Amino acid sequence: MDNSKTAFRDYLQLEKNYSPHTVTAYWDDLTAFEVFVNGSFDQSSLREVNYSMVRSWIVALVDGGISPYSVNRKISSLKSYYKFLLKTKQIELNPLLKHKALKTPKQLQVPFSEKELVNVLQHLHFSDDFEGMRDKLMIDLFYATGIRRTELIHLKISNVDYHNKTLKVLGKRNKERIIPLLPIILEAFDLYIKERAKLETITDSEYFFLTQKGVKLNDSLVYRLINYYFSNVSEKVKKSPHILRHTFATHLLNNGADLNSVKELLGHSSLASTQVYTHSSLAELKNVYGKAHPRNQK
Repeated sequence: MDNSKTAFRDYLQLEKNYSPHTVTAYWDDLTAFEVFVNGSFDQSSLREVNYSMVRSWIVALVDGGISPYSVNRKISSLKSYYKFLLKTKQIELNPLLKHKALKTPKQLQVPFSEKELVNVLQHLHFSDDFEGMRDKLMIDLFYATGIRRTELIHLKISNVDYHNKTLKVLGKRNKERIIPLLPIILEAFDLYIKERAKLETITDSEYFFLTQKGVKLNDSLVYRLINYYFSNVSEKVKKSPHILRHTFATHLLNNGADLNSVKELLGHSSLASTQVYTHSSLAELKNVYGKAHPRNQK
């Protein structure tokens, strides 16, 4: 095993505080590239790679049907790795110094409408048991707080402050933020906790959301559940926890929340990240403007 890869993984985990999921993605990208250069160029050391090898890998990925977006993400892993090697003086020249990302079509994230949320939370049938109560609360919490999927999965019972009606969330790079909780969410928390206590076995007791077997949720389960419930009320192509986060931000902006407040609630480090959500709000603004302006009346 290449020692520089191991050192890079430790750097991501210990210094950059990246999530296990992100670290694994970087590691898998590096390993795939390592296998490619070894098989195509008989090159065993990633430290001796040149840009023509990288370009050949890009061509192979594209020819293999990998989307430009996914290719760019993989190359981003390589760029981070070679920046690390440069920083630790293991190489003198970054082979990706002049690389330009592949052009990708703009992906429009379409939020759920308020009607779709009402249809799920008020009209859709949830099973009258632990899992049904948990699933509905998960959807409600995503929509009420805008938290990320991994933040929900790693939410602990101790993160809920009933006295101050707030939720402490551990975001990217272990950055904490406090989110206010609506009374309806706190009421649902109480009911869920009582039902949770009836589980036969609880292994991961510190975590708030559990499976029927008493263990912490995983990424794929949360995604499948959100997709399942919203498939009953929405024809949108993408129905995921991230779309609920997008919906949270869009609905706040549509109803008059200022951008900086939404930024803090989402846990974004820069306003530029939050501004992505203004596109949907602009569409709503145009709709209101078109209906309200006297010059547009027939």
